[in-house]
Amino acid sequence: MKTTLVIMAAGIGSRFGGGIKQLAPVGRHGEIIMDYSIHDAIEAGFNKIVFIIRKDIREAFKEAIGDRIQKICDDLGVEIAYAYQELDHLPDGVETVPERTKPWGTGQAVLACREVLHEPFAVINADDYYGKEAFVKLHDFLEGYTPDKAEQLCMAGFILKNTLSENGAVTRGICETNESGYLTAVHETHNIVKTAEGAAVEHQEGLTPVDPESYVSMNMWGLTPEFVQLLEDGFREFFQNTSKENILKAEYLLPIYIDELLQVGKVSVKVLDSSDRWFGVTYKEDKDYVIESFGKLIDAGVYQEELFSDLK
Repeated sequence: MKTTLVIMAAGIGSRFGGGIKQLAPVGRHGEIIMDYSIHDAIEAGFNKIVFIIRKDIREAFKEAIGDRIQKICDDLGVEIAYAYQELDHLPDGVETVPERTKPWGTGQAVLACREVLHEPFAVINADDYYGKEAFVKLHDFLEGYTPDKAEQLCMAGFILKNTLSENGAVTRGICETNESGYLTAVHETHNIVKTAEGAAVEHQEGLTPVDPESYVSMNMWGLTPEFVQLLEDGFREFFQNTSKENILKAEYLLPIYIDELLQVGKVSVKVLDSSDRWFGVTYKEDKDYVIESFGKLIDAGVYQEELFSDLK
């Protein structure tokens, strides 16, 4: 069965004033974080990759990764496709918002690739390192897809304490699960910081502790081709339910919409436990830590110096 990895890269650069720091090398031979995710996905059995980008970063993206990955994937029999997330990609009948300056969030990002998605797929962020375990578990879950299981989704569940940045606050989807290991709710939580006790939410009044052992969503989902239609329906509802006052900043986010579907019983989401430690370039200052972390993984034999050499 063909299984696809969808990489959400349309937002790269937005947190750095236009600079594309997520495309900066972190490996010993110029690899970026995305290279490691692609390696791990192919190793796990994924045989198609879809990049979601913006048209204005197309050339920089292809220069930094796209053209190089195309050559590697051609040799490995892995298909490559592109999709473009644009402001004016809206449901029929929805008017554009001229004052809006950025795309509509991760839900719209996945919708941007509906023309090239016809198989079960995983979704990840471009600038996050997830580790090998989660890719294997997602791929194995998606291999069990049949059309009569269209509503059966999955998610890589990371432990909150393994996903925090040393350099500032992060946003995480804090998860609730039942005894059978299925997701029951996702709470999009902003301003989570690392503390001596573990983790806390930072606000004007101070810090509110949160359980550092909680499962969190890192936007690593296993989805079905039928889910894309649900996503389009939800995007239309998003516009119907968003006020004019909020329309400039509101975002259609994948975890929030999946939580809405959970609450009305339209989908089930199996949480696949991952003990790997996340890291990524949330802040400029994260880069040195990321470089050091990949160096340790190479020294430990988790990756080869020439990253893709073990796949050929």
